[in-house]
Amino acid sequence: MSNDGSLLASVTVPADQGRAIPDAATRETIGYAPVHSVADLDAAITAARTAQPGWNAQGHEERSRILHAIADDLEASMEELAVILSREQGKPLDGPNARFEVGACAAWTRNAADTVLDPEVVFEAGESRAELHYDALGVVGAIGPWNWPMMITVWQIAPSLRMGNTVVVKPSEYTPLSVLALLEVFNRHLPEGVLTGIAGDREVGAAIAGHPGLDKIMFTGSTATGRKIVESSAGSLARLTLELGGNDAGIILPGADVAAIAENLFWGIFLNTGQTCAALKRLYVPDDLYDEVVDTLAGLAGAMPMGNGLQAGNVLGPLQNQQQFDIVSRLVDDARSRGARIVTGGEAAPELGPLFYRTTIVADIDDGADLVDEEQFGPVVPVVLYSDVDDAVRRANASTQGLGASVWGDPDEAVEVAKRVEAGTVWINNHGAINPAVPFGGAKQSGYGLEFGAHGLKAVAQPKVISR
Repeated sequence: MSNDGSLLASVTVPADQGRAIPDAATRETIGYAPVHSVADLDAAITAARTAQPGWNAQGHEERSRILHAIADDLEASMEELAVILSREQGKPLDGPNARFEVGACAAWTRNAADTVLDPEVVFEAGESRAELHYDALGVVGAIGPWNWPMMITVWQIAPSLRMGNTVVVKPSEYTPLSVLALLEVFNRHLPEGVLTGIAGDREVGAAIAGHPGLDKIMFTGSTATGRKIVESSAGSLARLTLELGGNDAGIILPGADVAAIAENLFWGIFLNTGQTCAALKRLYVPDDLYDEVVDTLAGLAGAMPMGNGLQAGNVLGPLQNQQQFDIVSRLVDDARSRGARIVTGGEAAPELGPLFYRTTIVADIDDGADLVDEEQFGPVVPVVLYSDVDDAVRRANASTQGLGASVWGDPDEAVEVAKRVEAGTVWINNHGAINPAVPFGGAKQSGYGLEFGAHGLKAVAQPKVISR
């Protein structure tokens, strides 16, 4: 085990007091995470409730100033945070990965600080006037995932803090150290009790979902867990923002310029080695472009270096955990057994490390195969043939999930098709590109509630109408 780096040392506990956290690429222990209990959670929520009035009283201007100071500190600590993230989560330092994620943490923190949310005049006639104001909710419980652990945690905590709430964060059991290191930077600038990390197990997560001391719960993760949170929160009627699973469809239109869209298409699929909620996970291609798209993706897959994230030049990493590796392996093996064509990849890469899986393009596969119908969350994409755009839209919409989608081709034609696709976001000639000022949220069973920008601030606030 190595404890080099003050941030890692500050969040790592002695071995006999914590839980070993492995390096995603090598599986060697990089540190020991604290094991917090439900009692620790209760104490954190009590402290957050005590600290909240004072934090709220500081006002928007002062809270925004503090958030900017935090963003400055995140940028100053970027390399140290990125190394912890790369080791624990597996994403490489290079490419749109670990350094990119830490940079996004700073950008989203600044956006939360700078977004204007003034009272809205909703009615005015003569001497009558009604204004919509936004107050703090109180205490927010934030439950984060393991795929973008730092960035998604910032999506939850920065708007909450800006609006005068205090926050208790539960990171994923797979990636607690990176999130605790992130919170360590935040807490250099915050009063005691305003922001607390609780690195507990599923029992702690379940306790958050039903805790009477929370006014809001924010969760990013699976649809199945999201349902449990809805059920558990019924007693307190805590407000919810749920960003759940996605099986995002991409539709390439006839006549699309494959060479022009190829790189955006590849990263829309394989960003973070495919471990992204809003990654493109099933691709529908017209018959006249099918072979070209398959061959182009296979060529890019072979050219993108995969390996240990700390080694310069690598842009794809391992699956983060054994459970996800097993899911990816099962889905590819099932596709192969159905007669699908494994164009490239389709197997583990043990010479790189225990949980590496080769970048995989699967062709000659159709709806009904598990790889098409389920969310793979890994470096694999099924490429599905279609001959009629209306049919492609129907098949894209057949999923119970609707986080994101994309349409590729002539922009004007693509927009008209996008209007018919059922998803929270539909990108044109891109997939997964997000902007801190642009609302983001799911449709259907991919969750509800919006994040980012003014909509994100409203989601962590209590609306209050003042009429006179």
